[in-house]
Amino acid sequence: MSGFNPASRPTSSHSSSSVDIAAMLGVTIGEELCELALTHRSFAYENGGISHNERLEFLGDSVLGQAVTVMLFTENPTLEEGDLAKRRAALVSTTALAEIARRIGLGKFIRLGNGEELTGGRDKDSILADTMEALIGAAYLSNGGEAATELVLRLVRPLLADAYRFGAAMDPKTSLQERVARLGPDVPVYVIVAEGPDHARIFTATVTVGNVVSAEGVGTSKKHAEMAAALTAWTMLENA
Repeated sequence: MSGFNPASRPTSSHSSSSVDIAAMLGVTIGEELCELALTHRSFAYENGGISHNERLEFLGDSVLGQAVTVMLFTENPTLEEGDLAKRRAALVSTTALAEIARRIGLGKFIRLGNGEELTGGRDKDSILADTMEALIGAAYLSNGGEAATELVLRLVRPLLADAYRFGAAMDPKTSLQERVARLGPDVPVYVIVAEGPDHARIFTATVTVGNVVSAEGVGTSKKHAEMAAALTAWTMLENA
C-alpha cells in the first residue's frame, strides 16, 4: 500500500470525498460507505433521520484496539501488562485520534448539522475522533482486516515518538494537579457549560489555576471536556 503523507491534503468538495479520503489514507473506500463514515449524527438528525456513522465508529473502535494491542504486545516484549494497557489507552484515546484527524485535514470533510457547524464542530476532539474510528471501520469493510490494520499502524506510529503521551495524556487532570503543586498553593478549578439538544449534548470545560493559566476543552461528556481542558493547560505550563 502507498505510504501515508500527511502533508498531502485535498482541497476538493464533499462530492469527491471518497477519492480524497483514499488519497489521504492510502486505502480505497466506496463512495456510499465513505459518505456514511463522514456523516455525523447532527447532520442525520437535521436531514430526516438518515443513517449516520455511529455503527461504523463501533466497528472501527474494535479494529483500532486490536491493531494497537497486537503491535504493542509484539514490539515491546519486556513491558508488563499494566504498562502495555497504559500505552494502548493513550494511543486510542480521543485526544490521540483527534490529533491524527487534524494531521490529515479530516475536519473539512465531515458532514455536520448546522448547530455543530456554528459551534466549531469541525475541530472538536470528540467529533474528529469518532469520525476517524468510523473511517477505520469503513476501511475494514472495504479492504479487509489486514489492510485496515496497516492503516491503523501508519496512523498511530508517529504518536509513539511523543513520550509525554504516555504520561499527561493518560491522566491529564492528575498530571495538571501535580504540575500546579510545584508552582504554589493554587489548585485547578473547573467550570462546565453544556449546550445543544439532548441527542447531541456538547460540554465545554474551562480550567483555571489562579492567575497562572486558563484553558478550555470540549467533549461529549463532562469528563472528556475536563480532561481536554486539563491537557491543554498542562501543555501550556510545560511550554511556558
